[in-house]
Formats: sequence, structure tokens, C-alpha cells
Amino acid sequence: MASEVRQKATLAQTAATIMNKMTTGQKNNALSAMADALIKDQASIIEANALDLERGRENGTSPSLLDRLALNEDRVAGIAEGLRQVVDLPDPVGELIEQFDRPNGLRVEKTRVPLGVIGMIYEARPNVTVDAVGLCLKTGNCVVLRGGSAALESNRKIVEVLRNALATTDLPEDAIQLIEDSDRASVNEMLKLNGLLDVVIPRGGAALIRNVVENATVPVIETGAGICHTYVDESADYDMAEQIAFNAKVQRPSVCNSMETLVLHEAFAERHLQQIADRFVSANVELRGDKRTSERLSQIKLATEQDFATEYNDYVLNIRIVANLDEALDHIRKFSTKHSECIVTENAEHAERFLNEVDAAAVYHNASTRFTDGFEFGFGAEIGISTQKLHARGPMGLPALTSTKYRVYGNGQIRG
Repeated sequence: MASEVRQKATLAQTAATIMNKMTTGQKNNALSAMADALIKDQASIIEANALDLERGRENGTSPSLLDRLALNEDRVAGIAEGLRQVVDLPDPVGELIEQFDRPNGLRVEKTRVPLGVIGMIYEARPNVTVDAVGLCLKTGNCVVLRGGSAALESNRKIVEVLRNALATTDLPEDAIQLIEDSDRASVNEMLKLNGLLDVVIPRGGAALIRNVVENATVPVIETGAGICHTYVDESADYDMAEQIAFNAKVQRPSVCNSMETLVLHEAFAERHLQQIADRFVSANVELRGDKRTSERLSQIKLATEQDFATEYNDYVLNIRIVANLDEALDHIRKFSTKHSECIVTENAEHAERFLNEVDAAAVYHNASTRFTDGFEFGFGAEIGISTQKLHARGPMGLPALTSTKYRVYGNGQIRG
């Protein structure tokens, strides 16, 4: 008997032939029905989520991870609103990207088409379940979901609600599949389902992404862990620098675009290190610093190489003091995961160097790294932040979930 993973991937592959025929109107009607169903059934969703939260607390899950897992009426409403925003976005499927005529009379058109069946492997954020479904269905794709065990009850209920809503529309219920087997073997099986899954997208911590990238034979779109830096240059305005750095770390530390290391020019640190450190300490952020930082701040833990290479997703912040922009660039080059990096400076030449030389999906001048997000970029809900360079990079909205097809029109041409 086929495993759960293969059975559900096969159902999704069959449904893909139907999804490929769906019009924008049919897809939008389905998204609206799913958004309405989430609001209607929010009590049962929150009840299921409470079981996950209780189990998480019993297992000693950190407060920041529990925050990522938690659902309430406002968050469910926000998730439903995300679906409605996707309804309002242009449908990229069928878009004519380019067209040209060949000297032999052939007309060539390049158009956008669905990828087919997308496997999503992710961790403890149930909102990702809905984001993935909304973006995949809008682009005519089917989706096989494999969420983390920490959110299993939430995901079960959410997928039940979404599939029931699809049953009232023209879209096939089987376009949405949830793998409920929480054994890691189910992930590894998904990674080998060539012919059933067209692409796998991992979304989560470094260990999850590394496992997918290293073991998949199915094509992978790599979304990255976020070891994000903010470099405060010598000329930076203090108030601006403090606000940007504080927002990047504290506004929501559990997400991938939050700052993990604050890099300070030594002249700026000489003037403002204590003041900016006090602000973070007042927000219960644990500070770890390099030698130069620890010499200036009392009761701060000395940061190790491993600390600088860690995505905390928590109220922990590294501080590094550098002599100049070049030293800052060297540090970022060594530890960056190529997600989001920021420079705060009034020096236009330094800003331009930073933006040009830092290799990351998003680089910022005088703005928080927290803006690396599909919604903030105007893409609607995102499938993830791609840190690779092939197919898609940065926040992945609807166009990133399509491929292309050449349609060639002739009138009897043959090749000599």
C-alpha cells in the first residue's frame, strides 16, 4: 500500500490537470470562499491551536516560538485578509512575457504557466499554511503541505476548513493536501517524489533548509535562514539608528528578517554604545558582544564565532564594533545568510558601496530589515524569502510560483 505522502501527492498531481484549466474568476471565488470560511470557523481553529500551544508549553517551547505558533481572533482575521488581498492581485498565469517573429515566419510567444504541484515543508507557523494555499491556488498550482509537528492540530483544522470551502467552488478539493505523518521520514520521502512534485519549497530554520537542500532530488527553491545585520556607520544620525536597530530586533524577533547582529562603527560606539545598549536591555534583550564591545559594556557576555553564526529568533543580540566600512563588510560577508542587510549612514558614498557590495536578497539604506516581506513589498502574502539566485530571489509573490512556456505558431514550416 502506498504511503500517505505518495497517496496525497498523487491526488494533487491528478488535481493539477483540473487546476490548469481554472480561470482567474474561478480561482478568486475559491480564495474568497476560503477567507469567509476561516472567519466563520475561527472558534474551532483557535480551539485546535490551543492544543498545540498546551503541548508546546509542556515540551518547554520558548516564548518566541510559542508566539509564532499562537492564533487568536485578530491573527485569524489577518490570515483571512491575506487571502482577500491575493484575490485583488493580478493573476500572472497566462501573462504574455514577450513575443517575436522569426525570419521563417514562426511567431513565438513566451507565457507564464503554473509550476504544477508544489511541496511546502515548513515549521511552527500555521499562517504559512494559508499563505501557501492562497498563493499556490491563485497561480493554478496544487500544494502538498508538510508543516511542523508543533502546529499539527492547527494545520489539520485549517486544511479541513479550506478543503470544505473548496468543495463549494469549481476548484478541486484535492488541490490542497496535508501530510499528517510527523515522522521525519515523511519529509525525506517528499524530497524524492520526482514526477509527483514539481518543486519543493522549505520554509523554516537553518537545519530544516539544509536537510531539504542536501537531500532533495526534486527541484528546490531555497528560502533562507535570516542572520541579518544592521551596520551603523560613523555618520549615522543617532535617533534614526536607534529606531531602526530597535525595530529590526524587537518588533518581532521570531521572524527571519529580524536583526541578529548590530555592527557599530567605533566612532559611533564611542559616543552612543551605552545608550543604545540600555535601550535593548530595557526591552529584555540579552546582549552578547565582541571583545571591543565587552570592554566598554559591563555584564555583557562575550560573543563567540558560533554566536555570530546563529539565527536566534529570540531576544538575543550580538554587537560587533568595527574600525570602518570595510571591516563591517568583511564581517557581513563572513556571517550573512544573504537574506537582508542594512546600513544606517548619512554618507551617500558609503551607502552606495554597501548596497552594491553586500550579497543579499534585500539590502537597505536607512530602513529596518523587517520590511523584507511580501506584504510590505506589495506582493500580498508570500510563499517565503528566497536567498538563492536561480528562479527567484527575495520575497516570493505570485510570479515566483510560475514557470514559462513557449507557444509557437507556424503555417507549415519545417526545419531544413
